Amino acid sequence: MKKSSTLTTTTSMPASPTLSAQTLSASKISLNSSRCGSAASGSVSGCGSGSGSAARSACQSPVRPGSGCVDAIKAKREEIEMETLLEKAKFYTSVCLGTTAILSVFTFLFLIPFVVDPAISTIIADYDPVPVTCIVIDHIYAEGIKNCSWSSCREGCTSSLTKCHQLFVNYTRIPFSEWERNPRDLDTVNWDVSYTKFLINSEGCGYPPTTNCSVFARQYGFSHIGEPFPCFYSRAYPEVVIGRYSWENNLYHLILSLIIPNVLFAISIGVLSYWYCPCCEKACNKSSRVYAEKFPTKEEIVNCMKCNTEKSLSLNVF
Repeated sequence: MKKSSTLTTTTSMPASPTLSAQTLSASKISLNSSRCGSAASGSVSGCGSGSGSAARSACQSPVRPGSGCVDAIKAKREEIEMETLLEKAKFYTSVCLGTTAILSVFTFLFLIPFVVDPAISTIIADYDPVPVTCIVIDHIYAEGIKNCSWSSCREGCTSSLTKCHQLFVNYTRIPFSEWERNPRDLDTVNWDVSYTKFLINSEGCGYPPTTNCSVFARQYGFSHIGEPFPCFYSRAYPEVVIGRYSWENNLYHLILSLIIPNVLFAISIGVLSYWYCPCCEKACNKSSRVYAEKFPTKEEIVNCMKCNTEKSLSLNVF
């Protein structure tokens, strides 16, 4: 009995080194294959998808600089870094576009009372672009809210009137250029409109530095009363006379104030909707093909069957 146990012991001992060596080699192979597989499924196809001893030896070989697995890992890292950079760029671009959209809305709301409305009022008034001849016949300077019911010039269209210059004029439809070539006697002139209000522009107000009421009063009132000067009258409202008018500038400012904020808002909202709205993205990427065109034709099926025998066999079975 003792001999038999000794024999079984001696015979069973040599098997363990062989099993441990196989286990060790298998663990090395699995370790190397896991290193190759962690890089990228497509980039390390030589290690993971190889056949025979070549793929096994490629995966069993130690990872050295310049090998396929290291290059795949580096490529994967570069791809991740590029994706991260693109995500950051998209985020900051989205912030800028959102800010632009908000500022465009507020800018347009600000321009409505200060640019859009006066420009539209000027177009409706239909001022004659050719300056006619006017003379100031009365200049009243007043102080106090009760005495300043209106003003020929006001610095600030929303400010209260505490000081005002009120100018009254007579005008004739004789062009001022013709008047300069052939002056008339003021007593013999047949004035088309007499003693009407004279405004600096269509709104009668403005903002410095383009509007200075003191300079305006010295230019047309005080010692210049009775001197002919060019002015513009409204063909829609003949009693309205202004001193500054330009059709080109009025239309230019109106177009800019309407187009720039709205275009910026539309572009910003359009890009943000395309990026973050799934419905918009599906609508933009929707195929233009007809429903019938989405299926292959008979010629395409025949060509496919000729190129791929397996597919032809499967089709014949069905």
